[in-house]
Parts: sequence; structure tokens; C-alpha cells
Amino acid sequence: MSEEKWSGMGEEKWLGKISSVRFGAGGYQDAQFGIWFDFSGDGVGISDGKGEWASWSKSCEWTQDERRYGWGRMVEWIKDIMKDAKVDSLDKLKGKPVEITTLDMRLKSWRILKEVL
Repeated sequence: MSEEKWSGMGEEKWLGKISSVRFGAGGYQDAQFGIWFDFSGDGVGISDGKGEWASWSKSCEWTQDERRYGWGRMVEWIKDIMKDAKVDSLDKLKGKPVEITTLDMRLKSWRILKEVL
């Protein structure tokens, strides 16, 4: 679909849940190592994740220290998500309620619905 058809649709909020969460290879051509979320809800299905280019990736031009810094930031993000969801392990995030915000049909942000837990 052309860029013009997507623009101007505006911001929308969706209620949904975490339908899956996994830690490992993912992202573009599975060349990143990190955490990956799938969300589902009434009329919406969308994914998100955070990762750093893995050393096995031919696209990897970052140093090991740069990747470690990125992975450290990712772990802090995971910790905050788990705290909001009131869980102590990744597998317990599945099924947790979320609010998804899209802008022009693209993921803008998402958050755990702490107020209903």
C-alpha cells in the first residue's frame, strides 16, 4: 500500500493482550538477539521487540561492548514490563492485558494495563 494511503489515519488505541513472548533470535532476518512480543486484540495483531545485532549476523558492525550496553538497556526494559505486569518470569507475561497505540496504522507504543491487574 502506498505511503499516502497510510498517512493521516491518526492515532488509535487498542485493548489487547500479550499473545506470545520469547527471548532469542528475532528482528530483521532473525539477525538480532533479544525479546519479542506478539499482541492480539479485537481487530488488531501486532508485534514488537528489542534486540541487538547478534555476532552471527553478517550485518553486525558493532563491538561486543556496544552490544552489551544495548542488551543491558533491554534487560532494564524487560524488568520494568515485568514489574508493571506483577510477574517474576517472562512466561507469565503471556495473556497480560495491554493498551496498544498506533499512529497511521503503525505501532507507536504499548503498555501493560496495570490498573486492571
